[in-house]
Amino acid sequence: MDFFNLFSLFGGLALFLFGMDIMGKALEKQAGGKLQKILSKLTDNPFKGFMLGLAVTAVIQSSSATTVMVVGFVNSGIMQLHQAVGIIMGSNVGTTVTSWILSLSGIEGNSFWVKLFKPTSFSPILAFIGIVLYMFCRSEKKKGSGTILLGFAVLMTGMTAMSSAVAPLSDAPWFRDLFVQFTNPILGVLAGAVLTAVIQSSSASVGILQALSSTGVITYGSAIPIIMGQNIGTCVTALISSVGANKNARRAAMIHLYFNIIGVLVFLSIFYTANTFIHFPILEENVSTFGIAIVHTLFNVLATLVMLPFSRLLEKLAYLTIPQDDAPEQFQMLDPRLLATPAVAADRASVTTADMAELARASFLGAIALTHRWNEEGAERVRRQENETDKYEDAIGTYLVKLSTCNLTLKDSHLVNTLLHTISDFERISDHATNLLGTAREIEEKNIVFSAQAQSELIVLEDAVQEIINRTVDCFENNDLVAASRVEPLEQVIDDLVRKIKSRHIARLQTGSCTIEYGFVLDDLLTNYERVADHCSNIAVAMIQVADDSFETHEYLTSVKSGGNENFDQMFREFRGKFRFPDESL
Repeated sequence: MDFFNLFSLFGGLALFLFGMDIMGKALEKQAGGKLQKILSKLTDNPFKGFMLGLAVTAVIQSSSATTVMVVGFVNSGIMQLHQAVGIIMGSNVGTTVTSWILSLSGIEGNSFWVKLFKPTSFSPILAFIGIVLYMFCRSEKKKGSGTILLGFAVLMTGMTAMSSAVAPLSDAPWFRDLFVQFTNPILGVLAGAVLTAVIQSSSASVGILQALSSTGVITYGSAIPIIMGQNIGTCVTALISSVGANKNARRAAMIHLYFNIIGVLVFLSIFYTANTFIHFPILEENVSTFGIAIVHTLFNVLATLVMLPFSRLLEKLAYLTIPQDDAPEQFQMLDPRLLATPAVAADRASVTTADMAELARASFLGAIALTHRWNEEGAERVRRQENETDKYEDAIGTYLVKLSTCNLTLKDSHLVNTLLHTISDFERISDHATNLLGTAREIEEKNIVFSAQAQSELIVLEDAVQEIINRTVDCFENNDLVAASRVEPLEQVIDDLVRKIKSRHIARLQTGSCTIEYGFVLDDLLTNYERVADHCSNIAVAMIQVADDSFETHEYLTSVKSGGNENFDQMFREFRGKFRFPDESL
């Protein structure tokens, strides 16, 4: 093997790893987050969890990505530790799909159908179809399919290049002697674990072993321990991901490690003990790409069959390694690990923003109640909710900025944009809640009692404000654009109510039935109510405009308010009839 073969080997390895990376990411994106979101659904059934883990890993072609997702779910509180065990086991079996795809490079024969299924025959065709879809199609879905085909073609090209580059090694005595050393189970396991830990992909390391098997030097006796080690080495990614996570997330990573270590120990112990008495002749035979796929699959399936009934014991072992203490762990709302799966991260950000919206709603409605009956306990609750809302805005805003740089689908991009445009409005609603506290305290301390007419007018306005807050939060949580379109007409009615109350107050001042001091307090109330309605309008308009792939707020509001929009006018009349003062006629 000369330098040129060495260059070809490194070049083939680069293409292989690059093709696997872009294919896996394209598959993950093309799934649109559906498979990943399935993982986040809670399940207490270990077998169901196993099937979920298997399905997701088989599609995204990476057990490391699946286990990192699981660590992120456990860390962020989406999933309990015992619910993660079956998924981790399923990911180990799902990753064997890659080895079967790569084993196609070992097909031999001269018939038409055999040649057709050789990667050297169909990879160029897939590459051509892929580049046509990628370059000439506007559809995001078709471009994604093209990327998958291109990634697969690059992967198989790299596999072929590696196999060709290492072909001269079949005549090198040192290469044969090297793999003879790996027939020692301990050395073989260490070699496989180190290789996989370095490149952080068991699928890639198995593919490299399959490429080397084309030399005809590697036997089953040396391949089996290496494959066992590769299963252990793949745990490194999850272990690294768990650094800095809470204890349950670290336990999830340890379960992945223990599953593979125990499985390897049991498998090798039984296999080599039996070999002592029976002596399997297959250990001396040269392994093929199909043989490696079979061993890889057989180990993971058998290990799962043995370990799945004892999933609770794995969980207890993880607790023994990382014991529980009395100190509460910080709940991480938005786990950075989930950014590796943008669809899940976007969904988590949306759920967290909905929690923020509920806090904003609760704080403002609580503040309205305090303007009628003050109590310090309720005021402290509003202050606490406002502080929590501020923390939500900081955490979500930082997370969304990071998420916006990820490779998002159009749907997820719209969701991220909507959240970015709405979190500040929810935060401002809670700010106005604290503003109301100052006014409510002044009403209490000065024993301010508005006239009967002013009180009846405020009740109508408060009812309208409560309705617009409830409608806004509900339409946001349900992503209901039809309900969102009803917010702006109600905001216009609230503006009219505020103007009328101010005019009526001036009239009462002129007749001496109200004082200027009361007018200052009334103006504070009206300002906060009107501003909150404005923020509700901003949220609803953002939802509508982002869904239309636009954000021309001024243009949108002008178009609906300028008249001629029968739907808007009808809703405005409906709300104006619902929220009117007792002395007003229809």
